[in-house]
Amino acid sequence: MDREKLTPEILLNGYAQGIFPMAEADGTIYWYDPDPRTILPLDGFHVSRSLNRRLRHGDFDVTFDRDFRQVMVECAAPGPGREETWISEDLIDLYTALHEHGFAHSVEVWTDGRLVGGVYGVAIRRLFAGESMFSRVTDGSKIALAHLVDHLNQQQYTLFDVQFTTDHLKTLGAIEIPRSEYQRRLKQALHA
Repeated sequence: MDREKLTPEILLNGYAQGIFPMAEADGTIYWYDPDPRTILPLDGFHVSRSLNRRLRHGDFDVTFDRDFRQVMVECAAPGPGREETWISEDLIDLYTALHEHGFAHSVEVWTDGRLVGGVYGVAIRRLFAGESMFSRVTDGSKIALAHLVDHLNQQQYTLFDVQFTTDHLKTLGAIEIPRSEYQRRLKQALHA
């Protein structure tokens, strides 16, 4: 899809239909609708003992929507085992515009004034579609995710879409469901 044709409104419409965009290495953007779909049940988020200790010690600051664009930039940065990313500069611009419209949000983890972890995604009614996360210190992304899950539960969200299964997400309680079940849950979340 051409970048010029992709707008924040089209992004929202895609999420409302259960699809999401990703960019290829050449910048071409494609829509995805995986089957099975991976979700993180909001009542099933797994906090390990070590993460629980880190959360209790509080040697970090956590903010919401303080530096959305920088969270995306950090998520797009190459890392060990990931030289390329699906987050193009065009997508950073589009999601930042969506953030400015109040539909994309970030959670940031700070240590000594440095951004060391974060997560971002799209919120529509009772759906939160997690897009990506990053960590520059041990458990940085997990701390952000724990705070996000707590916030989503407080706000009575019903669906936390994480799109694809990874070993990391499985350790946190992510599960796969068939596309048809995802569509059913999505409809409920959007009509809540």
